[in-house]
Amino acid sequence: MSSSGKLQAVIVNFRTARLTIRCVKSMLEHRVVDSDGVLVVDNCSGDNSIDEVRKALPDIRTVVADHNGGFGAGVNLGVAKTTADYLLVLNPDTYFEFNSVASVVDFMERSPETALVGLDLVNPDGSRQYSARRFYSVFDVLARRVDWIGAMVPGRTEQHLMKDAWETGKPFDAEWVMGTGFVVRRTAYEQIQGMDESYFLYMEDVDLCARLWRAGHRIKGIPGAKLVHDHQRSSAAGPLTFAGRTHIRSLLLFKSRFAVPLFRPPGVDKITGRTG
Repeated sequence: MSSSGKLQAVIVNFRTARLTIRCVKSMLEHRVVDSDGVLVVDNCSGDNSIDEVRKALPDIRTVVADHNGGFGAGVNLGVAKTTADYLLVLNPDTYFEFNSVASVVDFMERSPETALVGLDLVNPDGSRQYSARRFYSVFDVLARRVDWIGAMVPGRTEQHLMKDAWETGKPFDAEWVMGTGFVVRRTAYEQIQGMDESYFLYMEDVDLCARLWRAGHRIKGIPGAKLVHDHQRSSAAGPLTFAGRTHIRSLLLFKSRFAVPLFRPPGVDKITGRTG
């Protein structure tokens, strides 16, 4: 295990063997973790994904879920089979161009109040994806999903994406971060019993961060802790697609548990119940 046993990586694969292999190879190439510090969870792909992964990466541990319970369930299964103090959770459609995680673990060692750090997601061309966000209002959801509404309030979108915070170049409090790539402290993750498996897909990262804030922890974004995310934005598809319907269901589930005001973003205080 790398980093003196402090860090292990969990990747959830669902029919993305080629991407999973690329992601793992990038970690090994840049010594983010060693081969014994990686666990690939196959989320009951039902194809030959896991065979491809095992053939290409014979030294990497794998586990196959007996059913596809969603992304959160896959992460929880992987975490349960690890022992490190810090867990690097990655989507398969990501890869490293250098070891950006060592400095994150160092930061978390010095900042015990920080439970989770979101990596600085960038596109393959190097442009930033602004992966730390503010908690949603209904209007923010509409602005994200309906192009003409978002175009009317570009400043609102910039606030939601916390662009000013990223531009400082320093670690900052993030209300929530995308689950595409993050480092989480095991003790905090276990305290809140991991990801909520009620979410099959989408919003489980928002929910995770909300519950960590509610438990008294902090979430951080760290500019420069780069991870390339070569993604397809399926959650922004039309509302009648599978992705669109799933995203809406997850939003409604989150709204049943946390404050989602009509217009004004709730902020951490309303999410945690610190104010009325």
